[in-house]
Amino acid sequence: LTIMGDAGMEPNISPPDNIAQQDSLFSMTDVFLISLITGLFTYWFLFRKKKEEVPDLPKIPSVAAPVRDSSFIEKMKKTGRNIVVFYGSQTGTAEEFANRLSKDAHRYGLRGMAADPEEYDLSDLSRLSEIDKSLAVFCMATYGEGDPTDNAQDFYDWLQEADADLSGLRFAVFGLGNKTYEHFNAMGKYVDKRLEELGAQRIFELGLGDDDGNLEEDFITWREQFWPAVCEHFGVEATGEESSIRQYELVVHTDVNMNKVYTGEMGRLKSYENQKPPFDAKNPFLAQVTENRKLNEGGERHLMHLELDISNSKIRYESGDHVAVYPANDSSLVNQIGEILGTDLDMIMSLNNLDEESNKKHPFPCPTSYRTALTYYLDITNPPRTNVLYELAQYAMDAGEQERLRKMASSAAEGKALYLSWVVEARRNILAILQDMPSLRPPIDHLCELLPRLQARYYSIASSSKVHPNAIHICAVTVEYETKTGRLNKGVATNWLKNKVPNENGSSSLVPMYIRKSQFRLPFKPSTPVIMIGPGTGIAPFIGFIQERAWLKQQGKEVGETVLYYGCRHEREDYLYREELARFHQEGVLTQLNVAFSRDQAEKVYVQHLLKKNKENIWKLVNEGNAHIYVCGDARNMARDVQNTFYEIVAEFGNMGQPQAVDYVKKLMTKGRYSLDVWS
Repeated sequence: LTIMGDAGMEPNISPPDNIAQQDSLFSMTDVFLISLITGLFTYWFLFRKKKEEVPDLPKIPSVAAPVRDSSFIEKMKKTGRNIVVFYGSQTGTAEEFANRLSKDAHRYGLRGMAADPEEYDLSDLSRLSEIDKSLAVFCMATYGEGDPTDNAQDFYDWLQEADADLSGLRFAVFGLGNKTYEHFNAMGKYVDKRLEELGAQRIFELGLGDDDGNLEEDFITWREQFWPAVCEHFGVEATGEESSIRQYELVVHTDVNMNKVYTGEMGRLKSYENQKPPFDAKNPFLAQVTENRKLNEGGERHLMHLELDISNSKIRYESGDHVAVYPANDSSLVNQIGEILGTDLDMIMSLNNLDEESNKKHPFPCPTSYRTALTYYLDITNPPRTNVLYELAQYAMDAGEQERLRKMASSAAEGKALYLSWVVEARRNILAILQDMPSLRPPIDHLCELLPRLQARYYSIASSSKVHPNAIHICAVTVEYETKTGRLNKGVATNWLKNKVPNENGSSSLVPMYIRKSQFRLPFKPSTPVIMIGPGTGIAPFIGFIQERAWLKQQGKEVGETVLYYGCRHEREDYLYREELARFHQEGVLTQLNVAFSRDQAEKVYVQHLLKKNKENIWKLVNEGNAHIYVCGDARNMARDVQNTFYEIVAEFGNMGQPQAVDYVKKLMTKGRYSLDVWS
């Protein structure tokens, strides 16, 4: 018992015996330990040499090498470039403009390259002066509420923290924005201002493109003044007229392993067959549509509610986030382009960049078929930009049609007016242009090189992950309208989604998607009151917000006032989520449900009219309750009218003048108490 005793008990052994036992124990232990150490040392000595002899060991780190190139400066030196055009692009337009500017450079005896700031270390800007006649141009789009685009986020963070000396850097900035948004061209303005603060030399004034007006014309106008300023600064002259320079060469594959051909994947080959997280823009998740129902009871429009199954995807989202979906073009449009150009759409080909040093090896995933490219990779429904018309003009056999195309692509006032009326306002896409110009029959490979990429479409998520962790809900309206030429144009994504009928097995109901995080968030404290304003499909994020507040209430949390201002055309036609909202209101989760039916009476009633009607209650919630305000929907009219209404309410009840009221609301925005999720 004493030998097996607990550690805290004294063993019942006399002192002499105890010492003897310890001596014996130590000598045995010593022998054992020496033998063990000798054995381990021998093993290590014999086998370590084999590991050192493995020839691939030094190469192991290269497997996990970062995506970024070591330096854009070294690349420019190696390839003889002196102009770098960085782009911050969310929908591809800024990237397109950057490519056009870099191609322009050759006309002035200069060489340009377009560059994604995400792929380089921008602190190297301080070294650009090492290159003769060097210039950095920035085509920067503003996303959301004054935010940088995803690919420019790191650059933006660096600019904010940088204390670099950029005194040797020459630069110019063209911003892409939309005047209907509160923070028009915030990113372009910030980059222009910050580079100057860091000592860089602006060689041409900031350009501000407005997508609510005519972004293409804004860019052309800026560009035609930008290049003369570059010439003057560097003492160079234009070498001649614009010329058509192919960026890619066509390779037709007659004998190809079909397992190596892209069929619509955005990044990794076969990624749709072998799905691996994490899922993002280059690796979307194929979500099954489990529900697709029409929300409205009447009217000409089709409003729909879709549910996407994200089980086993490890995708996480929060209320207020956006879901991005990659749509496909209408097969009838694709077939018509193939017929007009007399092309076998199922031919397997690659378009390979003629510039071997370029990071962009192909304009879209290759090898692939023309059918796949026109269906999944290229934008065939938006009116083409002027550079596309310029490049296509050479293929028009009729002199009149060729002249018309060149005129629309020119910077002359008459040409700009013709482009605006014949292409933009008439909403002529590439198919319509080919139909209306019978002599224009370009090679399909050059057309595929020129057309912009088909972009993902973003939708405000209409569900809460607390209630629906394995599903994402979408609320959308199908876009369909008649053009001035009498054609019926259909929105790519909404009509594609409309046809996603749930079925048990089959690819017809699969949607490639990923999540884009948003700043549109419920208050941290559930007890904080919220005022939500969202007419039409602008109700989407608020369905998620209300679901989440209901869930919090069920968890025993104290939930503040939840107030909704919703609007639609007719109560009996397009009152979306009527039953759900009525139930939430009845249960007390939705403390106020205010609905404006704009066309059910002689005078139109909108959400801002209901806000004015309840102005005293609004002011009390904002001023005393520290309520958070959320606005979702149309930016051009609704969001602006709602904001003006808040200015009026604040001025009246806060006893302020108009400038002070405006400042009050702007401060709410700065504090994250007035949030917008709007589109134009």
